[in-house]
Amino acid sequence: MQDANRLAQERELDLVEIAPQAQPPVCRLMDYGRFKFEALKKEKDSRREHNIIRQKEMKLRPKISEHDFQTKYGYVRHFLDEGDKVKLTIMFRGREVVHQEIGRKLLLRIASEAKDLATVERQPLVEGRNMIMILNPIQKRAAKGGPASNAKDSDAQGDPEAVPGDGDR
Repeated sequence: MQDANRLAQERELDLVEIAPQAQPPVCRLMDYGRFKFEALKKEKDSRREHNIIRQKEMKLRPKISEHDFQTKYGYVRHFLDEGDKVKLTIMFRGREVVHQEIGRKLLLRIASEAKDLATVERQPLVEGRNMIMILNPIQKRAAKGGPASNAKDSDAQGDPEAVPGDGDR
């Protein structure tokens, strides 16, 4: 143990005890600060790679005009393309709550128009003065730097006549 301490001081490293119960105890020479930094960095990278499910919300009114509907639907499509869940909320005011079928038709129309992008996770349901439906995207969110971004590079590497930096012409 004394030899190991001396050796660690000579090399300006830390002596870290790996298995204290073993006979003789197992130790390792390492820069402990760097080891902790790299472990923290690996943990951050692994957290970054996980799929984080984000939910976006789109609020509508039952008396929405066609143009406004198309605008809101465009945003819903965009959210679904990015891989986010979408919570659609129809807000009823005053006597509108009596005509819930209008809100239900509106939500079902969005669901039918977005059937190629999403599945209905939760059917239209009334909660107080709001009617809610949740859409789940069919395709999941793509990880940054995934296979889709490397496809262009792999084509250039496989072609013997490809000139580096000539992909933009």
